[in-house]
Amino acid sequence: MNTFNTLNPVRLWAFFEKICTIPRLSKHEDEIRKWLIDFSVENKLHYKEDSAGNLLITRNAAEGFEHRKTVVLQSHLDMVGEKDADYPHNWLRDPIIPIINNGWVTASGTTLGADDGIGIAAQMAILTDTDLKAGKIECLFTVDEETGMTGAKNLKTDFFEGRTLLNLDSEDEGILFIGCAGGIDTIGRLAYETVQVAETSISVEISLTGLSGGHSGDEIHKGLANSIKQMARFLKILSNKYDTGLAGLNGGNLRNGIPREAFAIIVLEPSDREKIQDDLSDFLSVLKDEYGSLEPGIEASIIDSTSPPAVLKSTDRDRIIDLLLDCPHGVLAWSKDMDDLVETSTNLAIVRFIGSNIVEIVTTQRSSVESGKQQAAGMVEGCMKMAGATVTHSEGYPGWKPDINSEILRITRQSYHKLFGREPLVRAIHAGLECGLLYEKFPGIDMISFGPTIRGAHTPEERIDIASTVLFYDLLNEVVKNIPGK
Repeated sequence: MNTFNTLNPVRLWAFFEKICTIPRLSKHEDEIRKWLIDFSVENKLHYKEDSAGNLLITRNAAEGFEHRKTVVLQSHLDMVGEKDADYPHNWLRDPIIPIINNGWVTASGTTLGADDGIGIAAQMAILTDTDLKAGKIECLFTVDEETGMTGAKNLKTDFFEGRTLLNLDSEDEGILFIGCAGGIDTIGRLAYETVQVAETSISVEISLTGLSGGHSGDEIHKGLANSIKQMARFLKILSNKYDTGLAGLNGGNLRNGIPREAFAIIVLEPSDREKIQDDLSDFLSVLKDEYGSLEPGIEASIIDSTSPPAVLKSTDRDRIIDLLLDCPHGVLAWSKDMDDLVETSTNLAIVRFIGSNIVEIVTTQRSSVESGKQQAAGMVEGCMKMAGATVTHSEGYPGWKPDINSEILRITRQSYHKLFGREPLVRAIHAGLECGLLYEKFPGIDMISFGPTIRGAHTPEERIDIASTVLFYDLLNEVVKNIPGK
């Protein structure tokens, strides 16, 4: 591909370019894991796997550095697969096509996978740096981070030796993260009944597309439009004005992504077709006025579709639409301890018809306070149950409590100042990191998380800043060199 042959650090970008060619959706990490194992054999590095699919590659200490503490570098193998609706891409087969554009690397029509492909590439670059004089380095590659953190959940306490860990899964250069939110999913399923469609009726598909979307941890505070919420809002307008039937409703793809598209199939009287078209145009104008520069690409369309044999009973239609409108979404509480840090949030992530007359609604709650996480999940559960849904919760994952006296924080801050002549910010992050599970599972582990600047994660607008990647890798190198003695 030779896309990155002019970029520094050369070795890191070469590895990332190769990673872009390897499919690695969550729960489909076999190919990337095999490639890393082959890399280990080729470079005479020790590796081992566990039953969950996690991989550990170890580089022995350089001569004279055997007394240093072992440091663990950690990333996740999987990525989020999102694409533009009209972009042809098979996530189990096709490569990502990276593009360099104005100092950023992005992808053509899909997520780039810099989250966390750049972390993988950085680990590989460190493992093969023959000039790096450091103690023992363990590179931990976990699986299925994006859909449930099952790799981190199933780690055994003897899988790696080090108790100083650098998580390479953050997205803001210049910020050192020392804490993160915990999370839980709340899923509701509503049964509905149907009625037959009148022979004189017609059917249309309404689409709401082009929204920004984004990571429900990193970007929930921005006030971005939620495609499910806005589609429900328009469907409510229609049900109040016309005799419309709802035959299908789908929005969002990812439990941890703010939904950026939604599609509805409605049945209507032919005489209402043009009026509904006008209503949709008016609604789009309202949305553009409300969201302005936050949602510059928002679009709405209506096209004719094949008439379905049945639609939801009007009472069930209204019950589902009202639940989507009432279900909370966004920031619920701000941190009392850190400025500008979201403490608790909830994301209305997915709505889909799943067959057998069931509609499923998936939401995610996050909080840096365990009681806040549970309270948010209870709030959403109550809303769903009032609409008649059956509700389940995922197992969830814990947060990571900040330690301002951390040894690795001190080393990383000193390294940052030495390299760049300025102080980094020290923060917690509202997104979930595997550090929360590691903090719970490995008592006494000392951790920090940092990375280059990535924007639009979990969307086809995902991009990574090239200049910040240089700083990220230089910092990683410096920190690894300065891990102290045992």
